[in-house]
Amino acid sequence: MKLPFPTHLPARLLAAGFITGSLLASLPAAAGDAKAGQDVFKSECAECHAVAEGRNKKGPSLFGIVGRKSGSVAGYEYSDALKNIGWTWTPEQLHTYLSQPAKKANPGTKMKYDGLDNAKDLDDLLSYLATLH
Repeated sequence: MKLPFPTHLPARLLAAGFITGSLLASLPAAAGDAKAGQDVFKSECAECHAVAEGRNKKGPSLFGIVGRKSGSVAGYEYSDALKNIGWTWTPEQLHTYLSQPAKKANPGTKMKYDGLDNAKDLDDLLSYLATLH
């Protein structure tokens, strides 16, 4: 899928204060295919995460993840690592984290997942996550 703007633009505009997290959530997250990303979610994430708002499993709900502050879903007991890291889940931050969760939020993340190293699958997943709002 060809994006109508460079993929780095949303992060630069957000950093510059021109757009907010809620607006960012409406922008394409990556050059991926959201439908294919739903399949990646089902195979890689659904065992531990739900996409329904307010439904936590082993991990927190991923509804509204793009633009949300890390460690902020009500009713989920986060590790100190994610409660205190101070991230906002931008597409770029999600990409970095989901490629190697244990290394990016050390010490102490509870997420027992080695990461998604297939670039296409990761782009597809990020595109799907951006639709969850």
